[in-house]
Amino acid sequence: MYKSFSMELAGRTLTVDVDRVGKQANGCAFMHYGETTVLSTATASDKPRDGIDFFPLSVEFEEKMYSVGKIPGGFNKREGKASENAVLTARVIDRPMRPLFPKDYRNDVTLNNLVMSVDTECRPELVAMLGSAISTCISDIPFDGPCAMTQVGMVDGEFIFNPSQKVWDEGDLQLTVASTAQKVIMIEAGANEIPEDKMIEAIYKAHDINQTIIEFINKMVAEVGKPKHDYTKFIIPDEMFEKIKEIVPPTEMEEAVFTDKKQEREENIKAITERLEEAFAENEEWLALLSEAVYQYQKKTVRKMILKDHKRPDGRRIDQIRPLAAEVDIVPRVHGSAMFTRGQTQICDVVTLAPLSEVQRIDGLDENITTKRYMHHYNFPSYSVGETKPSRGPGRREIGHGALAEKALVPVLPSEEEFPYAIRAVSETFESNGSTSMASTCASCMSLMAAGVPIKKMVAGISCGLVTGDTDDDYIVLTDIQGLEDFFGDMDFKVTGTKDGITAIQMDIKIHGLTRPIVEEAIRRTREARFFIMDECMSKAIAEPRKEVSKYAPKIIQIQIDPSKIGDVVGQRGKTINEIIDRTGVKIDITDDGSVSVCGTEKEKMDEAMHMIEMIVSDFEEGKLYEGVVISIKEFGAFVEFAPGKEGMVHISKIAKERINRVEDVLTLGDKVKVVCLGKDKMGRISFSIKDVPANA
Repeated sequence: MYKSFSMELAGRTLTVDVDRVGKQANGCAFMHYGETTVLSTATASDKPRDGIDFFPLSVEFEEKMYSVGKIPGGFNKREGKASENAVLTARVIDRPMRPLFPKDYRNDVTLNNLVMSVDTECRPELVAMLGSAISTCISDIPFDGPCAMTQVGMVDGEFIFNPSQKVWDEGDLQLTVASTAQKVIMIEAGANEIPEDKMIEAIYKAHDINQTIIEFINKMVAEVGKPKHDYTKFIIPDEMFEKIKEIVPPTEMEEAVFTDKKQEREENIKAITERLEEAFAENEEWLALLSEAVYQYQKKTVRKMILKDHKRPDGRRIDQIRPLAAEVDIVPRVHGSAMFTRGQTQICDVVTLAPLSEVQRIDGLDENITTKRYMHHYNFPSYSVGETKPSRGPGRREIGHGALAEKALVPVLPSEEEFPYAIRAVSETFESNGSTSMASTCASCMSLMAAGVPIKKMVAGISCGLVTGDTDDDYIVLTDIQGLEDFFGDMDFKVTGTKDGITAIQMDIKIHGLTRPIVEEAIRRTREARFFIMDECMSKAIAEPRKEVSKYAPKIIQIQIDPSKIGDVVGQRGKTINEIIDRTGVKIDITDDGSVSVCGTEKEKMDEAMHMIEMIVSDFEEGKLYEGVVISIKEFGAFVEFAPGKEGMVHISKIAKERINRVEDVLTLGDKVKVVCLGKDKMGRISFSIKDVPANA
């Protein structure tokens, strides 16, 4: 017999069935929100994984096409690798939950979310987030929860909590907030230039809703929750730490990490580790823990330097940004390029423009999104951090970083009507030491402007870090964190935006949440830093979008035709449009609303193609002059083609002013001739005349 729990959430009923299915998992929640159904499970291995010094958590979001009544595309007709949306959803679930597991937990844990039914009024992503939290909380897996998530949309300045898919896609805000019972633990946002105060208001309204969900989860745990199991703890013995400090005094560790050169710092730590390995050569137990011990020693040293001494490893002030540099046109012949450097973080971004026919096709659960016109891809090669390993294609981190930079720039892109191009930006990481996703935002903004994309405003991004003490009031916020401060700190708070508002947020933390003063200070700091980066660096490299696209980029001209004439332009089985393409070498895109785009590199050929299309869709008017080619000669006259599939007949009596016996005496196949439309003849056919063309035409 299973148990069912329900609550009202944002005007809809959330129901969780426990012990109905998935009973062999450590925890299972069969989630129903409206008619959206997600099966969420939490499973842990019995023993820790050998030879690792991290918590092996895996989060999956499985999109099943049957959930929306579709059969997957492709030859296999079954779901393949996770979509970009699935990867991003899994990351959003992972980020707030990971810090709530014990820091020394080494058992494999998998949180799986199977999307079985989708009600467009209730987004499955939200249901999966709640399902993962609930299934973990009621399981026997050690977890310092509960946590809860709420999503916020905005239409006409009004917040909508847990919005429908349509509101989420089309509104001005896409905000996800995760909370514990006390604090905000994760923020993810995409926004249409939302002012900072408005964003903070939305965050804490979502936080308040999360408290009602946490109360609901606590009731479930009290009734059906399992006792948490014991696990093998990985604790560094106090006597080992004391011995390490004897061999490597704190002042020496400070000197080792106190440098702005990443390679130098790594060499210092390597030398220290080798000394300790030699010292502990006879103690196998301590040798096995040495890597973790050195990590913790570094972490304590860096945190103490920052929190107590206000000293950063590279000597910067707490609110100081690393040295900045920016340049455009670094790569020849591409459509647009820019490089942005901040300290030892360096990104080169390259923009490619293409006709709208090259937009990305999306076969997913969201019926509102079937294509993506702007694509931002991020690459992180091993050489950027001085390592060597083969490239296996983009991982979840690369997909996430690309999506964040993409989200940052979408609000300032021109519409398809204003700029009828598909746009791809690729961020290549040349060097990495903290916040490459924010450097990608800056580099791609400049690259778009260099490519002649008429973006509405400049966008920049920056990340703030955090080091906390023993109390909520004991903390320090760091502007522009480098890799070491991210690694040993408590927060990576990334914010992008224009001077008028925020376009994206991504907040990762390693502690059990942030107080409101910390959130407000981080948002304020990132605003100040964005302005500085735009004014002092980016605008000096390129202040505004170029007026024209690169000479290497395709050119596009557009016209609007009557949708009923689309068939005339396309022709039977595409014969007409293909003939235009063969004659001119252009690309032609036609949308269902009659928007026609002609893309090419030679203006004359583009104009020729456009003229043909205009001729095909135009109705012949009496008295109007036309130009065409003789394509057929008969005894009674000649047929003139004005465009593929568009032709008319000139009677033999209308060819010359004098009487002629044979059409061939005056005209030859392929002749270009000017004609004037005479209107309809007695049989209702359009007739033309060569002899009546005005002499000066």
